[in-house]
Amino acid sequence: MHVEAELRQAWSQQATRRTFLGRTAQGLGGVALASLLRSSVQGAEATIGTTNLNASRGVISPLHHAAKAKRVIWLTMAGGPSHLETFDYKPQLAAMDGQPMPESFTKGQQLAQLQGQRLVCFGPQVKFRRWGKEGTEISEAFPHLGSIADEICVVRSMTSDAINHDPAHMFMNTGSQIAGRPSMGAWLTYGLGSEAESLPGFVVLVSLGVGRPPQPIATRQWSSGFLPSRYQGVQLRGKGDPVLYLQSPPGVSREQQNSVVSAVKSLNTQFDSIVDDPEIATRIAQYEMAFQMQASVPELMDTSGEPDRVRERYGCQPGDGSFASNCLLARRLAERGVRFIQLYHRDWDHHNGVKDGIAQKARETDQACAALIQDLRERGMLDETLVVWTGEFGRTPMAQSNKGAVGRDHHNKGFSMWLAGAGVKGGLTYGATDELGYAAVEQVTTVHDLHATMLDRLGIVHDRFTYKFQGLDARLTGVEPCRVIREILS
Repeated sequence: MHVEAELRQAWSQQATRRTFLGRTAQGLGGVALASLLRSSVQGAEATIGTTNLNASRGVISPLHHAAKAKRVIWLTMAGGPSHLETFDYKPQLAAMDGQPMPESFTKGQQLAQLQGQRLVCFGPQVKFRRWGKEGTEISEAFPHLGSIADEICVVRSMTSDAINHDPAHMFMNTGSQIAGRPSMGAWLTYGLGSEAESLPGFVVLVSLGVGRPPQPIATRQWSSGFLPSRYQGVQLRGKGDPVLYLQSPPGVSREQQNSVVSAVKSLNTQFDSIVDDPEIATRIAQYEMAFQMQASVPELMDTSGEPDRVRERYGCQPGDGSFASNCLLARRLAERGVRFIQLYHRDWDHHNGVKDGIAQKARETDQACAALIQDLRERGMLDETLVVWTGEFGRTPMAQSNKGAVGRDHHNKGFSMWLAGAGVKGGLTYGATDELGYAAVEQVTTVHDLHATMLDRLGIVHDRFTYKFQGLDARLTGVEPCRVIREILS
């Protein structure tokens, strides 16, 4: 019996979707990709009828103002990189190494694992030098980033509301420590859509370096929250099968599979006309996307066709799953029109052995970060791509010892990050922490400020971009006062 006829018979018998998909499972390799996306209805009180779910355009049309960027590449250094060994040199902290931390800095302050313990100053464990025409101080552990210092803007006055990993990731990704809010990538694909026709608008790549087993990265960090689930991030694996169930079962042709997808779309469309459920429209779009990804994803992930000089620049081999390989994939995703590309590199949580730990993380990331910026510049893409490098928080200027290996505790009062591209002023250093690197004291910058600046680069006024949820106009930047960081923009 023809696949579509069989499915229609199943529908007429009032079988569940699971039942009729199970009966035709031999032709559903593409539909199985929908397991990447939630199938439950969110229950958001949204006027989704105004959303164009059949085109790549988002709900913001026209843009609030001319955009500088078309896309974002967000490099997440998961675990909390120490600003004191990367981008924020503190000679006074070096001079006070081993001395008690002045109580005036820490009295009444929230600490993580050091709460109630004797606090001792711990000097920088890496040498710093000045790089580029502007003399930006960057750790010698990152010579490749130093070589492009005039392309990046270092922000030394970042702060966060969260002091533990999971809520800090939630805050950096969604603007809230509470799970269930949309991630920034979901917000952007909802608002702007995507230029990618056969790839998701929001893609996530996770790498793992050398070191102890890191904290897990939960998929809720790229969730669509209360937005329709078609906007959540799709994780592509850099090693092995990029997506589970990507290939069709043996003996099933692409034409047969297309027939199944078309039949499912027809049935879903009929059902949606009765119940008007926004998640059904999402499923229609995602079944079709899954089918298209069967052809587009293998070609995307195969970097063997890249010139040897390009792979050598990044320091990667095809399919090795490294951060370097994911940086190259990020450029390839950007070329194909993906709106938001987020890379996670883990194991920056240096409660002990911070000196060796930073050296190892630098070996894994430094070359590739610089290569990505250079590659985008040479291809004429950097001016329309916003690149962000940040962790979820920083580390304490006080020592934390574990079996003799000295490290640093979590810290949210002040840390460093950098941005490049999309009209960001290269060679600029913005903001400052105090003389010991404990707290941001000049041009203090919040996560909401960072989000507002990102949205601005993409042509969006942050407080005009809202979504009705539970009777409120929710937005990525929340309700607290925040601003676009104009001083770092040209």
